[in-house]
Amino acid sequence: MDNLGRKIKEIREKAKLSQLELSEKIGISRVSVSQLENGERKACSEEIIKLAGVFNISTDYLLGLEKEPVVKLEEPAAEYAVKQDIRISVPSIKKNKFIEVLLYLLEKTAGKPNIGETVIYKLLYFADCNYYELYEEQMTGATYRKLPYGPVPVEFSKIVENMEEEGKIKIFKDKYYDYVQKRYIPLKKSDLSKLKASEKDILDKVIDQYSDWSAKQLSEYSHGDMPWKATKSGDIIDYELVFYRTPPYSVRNYEGE
Repeated sequence: MDNLGRKIKEIREKAKLSQLELSEKIGISRVSVSQLENGERKACSEEIIKLAGVFNISTDYLLGLEKEPVVKLEEPAAEYAVKQDIRISVPSIKKNKFIEVLLYLLEKTAGKPNIGETVIYKLLYFADCNYYELYEEQMTGATYRKLPYGPVPVEFSKIVENMEEEGKIKIFKDKYYDYVQKRYIPLKKSDLSKLKASEKDILDKVIDQYSDWSAKQLSEYSHGDMPWKATKSGDIIDYELVFYRTPPYSVRNYEGE
């Protein structure tokens, strides 16, 4: 329990959350969070699941059963950047594309009070999955992990941290109803020359369909999508699972193919 407490404190501080903010997110008192971090009380299974969801990590990592995933942000080598004849579903993050996609999403949803971190996660997930289902190639190449509140892009935190340092976005926390909401404000426009017409079309459709949904609605809805349903908790979601989607999630007309 001492090791768990130290890990909770370490991750909380990395996430720039106070004990009070974390307590509000998982529904316990600040004193209880302090006791957890000091090893003075045990965390129940429900608290561990909630903590993993808040920190966007697996319960196994939180409990010390697996190593922290290594996030690589380098662009793929030029010889691998050319479209291949064989479909490749293993995620390979395209950092520059991810940045432009995120800036576009933030720009188009600016001012909407529901657009916090959880909603952004789901907009990215549906955009990436819909694009892969339609065109059989990756858009951002982000890696999505199955967590209790839905799929989460593993590389997100590191990329947005770099974007804030470069003055591309501003990150701040706000109150949204009874919750602390993490918000991202774009400080520059997306470079549309770096987005294909097909990518922009998918993004516009996802924004139109989901950007007014609440975080809870989108999280619950994502649980019905086959890629999330067919993946074990804490595991990486395989892009190939989009080809087993059912209505209303599928965006491809398979009749006549």
